[in-house]
Amino acid sequence: MSEFNNVTIVKKANVYFDGKVNSRTIRFADGSSKTLGFMQPGEYTFNTGAPEIMEILAGELDVLLPGQSEWQAVQGGESFNVDGNASFTMKVKTATDYCCSFLA
Repeated sequence: MSEFNNVTIVKKANVYFDGKVNSRTIRFADGSSKTLGFMQPGEYTFNTGAPEIMEILAGELDVLLPGQSEWQAVQGGESFNVDGNASFTMKVKTATDYCCSFLA
């Protein structure tokens, strides 16, 4: 899906890691939400509340998922799932555009 219709967008940006990661929250009529964001190269650790799917729209990174000991390479057009109440780390290699879908 290349666009979302009939949504509400929160104007205030979500800004992390001194502005190197930022996103905007999108809310859907069914109550679900997603964030659309952009990450500059760097290493970032995030904590989840709800399970989520990280869809990488463009860019390249390595991710270390909870309970894993090996990094997984991810690039534009690929995605990965993260459990709720977990922590994961990304090593962003190139400027990366993403969509995060919250599953709870």
